[in-house]
Amino acid sequence: MGGIISQLCAEVSLPKMLQVKQKFDRARIDEGEIERALFAELSRSDLGDPIKPGKRIAITCGSRGVDKIVPITRALADFVKSKGASPFIVPAMGSHGGSTAEGQTQILREYGVTEESVGCPILSSMETVEIGQSDTGPEGRTYGVRIDKHAAGADGIIVAGRIKPHTGFRGPYESGIMKMMAIGLGKREGADICHQNGFGHMAQMVPLFGKCILKNAPVILGLGILENPYGEVCKFAALRPDEIETKEPLLLDEARKLLPLIFCEQTDILVVDRIGKDISGDGMDPNITGANPCTPFISGGLKTTSTVILDLTPATMGAALGIGAAHVITRRLFEQIDYEATYINVITSRGLDYARIPVIVDSDREAVQLALRCAIGCDITRPRIIRIADSLHTETIWVSEAFKDEVDANPRQELVGGPVEWPFDKAGNLW
Repeated sequence: MGGIISQLCAEVSLPKMLQVKQKFDRARIDEGEIERALFAELSRSDLGDPIKPGKRIAITCGSRGVDKIVPITRALADFVKSKGASPFIVPAMGSHGGSTAEGQTQILREYGVTEESVGCPILSSMETVEIGQSDTGPEGRTYGVRIDKHAAGADGIIVAGRIKPHTGFRGPYESGIMKMMAIGLGKREGADICHQNGFGHMAQMVPLFGKCILKNAPVILGLGILENPYGEVCKFAALRPDEIETKEPLLLDEARKLLPLIFCEQTDILVVDRIGKDISGDGMDPNITGANPCTPFISGGLKTTSTVILDLTPATMGAALGIGAAHVITRRLFEQIDYEATYINVITSRGLDYARIPVIVDSDREAVQLALRCAIGCDITRPRIIRIADSLHTETIWVSEAFKDEVDANPRQELVGGPVEWPFDKAGNLW
């Protein structure tokens, strides 16, 4: 940027940083055990009974970067084949992928999910069909509920999705099987209808739509996937359609205890190396970072004065949903933004603030310096700064020296390195 802005940034000295390991439970299912674990979970005879020889079975696959999604999807397809039926994959991701069939197929390809890797066809379309009318919802209205045309035309649908706390609302069903049906299978049209009353009503709208789909669409099985705090698959929960309504909330409570929280209460500056749709629906999970630009319907996470975001993940393909939670970003990030992909998401969710453009500077160093210079109430001589790779990977974090006593006193944290200077290159970027 140069000029006066760079001069003002250069006046700010950054503190040395400490490397900290956070301690989480690491129970997990290794890749070589995915098929065995999944088949064991599906071994109840009543779960496989609806899958008959010659039937066409749709299997959902979302856009959230679920751990080991390829072997999980392949194992589901193999389970269907073991019953003599014919599986196919349906991208179930609402308006993601630029709200195009090709874009949604490309998202799956980025995760390694191809017809060759999972052993069955992928049928991607943005066309939906109305499968029924919901019960009475907000303002006494009913809604036409839509799902993907390929799924609607199948003999059965297996709804597979990761269960975890949502980033924009609280309710008995947040991210999970109900939402995969209501939003994911709804594609852009269904997701748009479900979101039209805003996040304040989503706790009501998601089960309203989900129950209608369970009643009127050929859903035969739900598969809840739980991940440990390292983002690794740790549990499968197979549910009959009549079990989803009562058992998914219990799985959500379990998932809430598995979040990779930052074990510090407050910081002046939070530096996030990267955000992306593969990390969180909001680019970064506010349940972890505490940074949320436009919804009063959730709480929790780190208390932060200013947030800095440095880059986008390659897998997000330019979709920069979540930059509105930042106060400062880099020009490197700004120049990668695909506005079409970003805006279709925020238009669908009615969350325009998620795409607000923060202050832009030329380098990582200037981004941190500018945020620190403008942090109100901060002790500039002993600032509290936390740096994370992203909100999904918080096993190892960096904290400024002001946190040392707090880290030493926390049994869930261990000081493993530092103090060291920030590793900027000649251009002022981290490496």
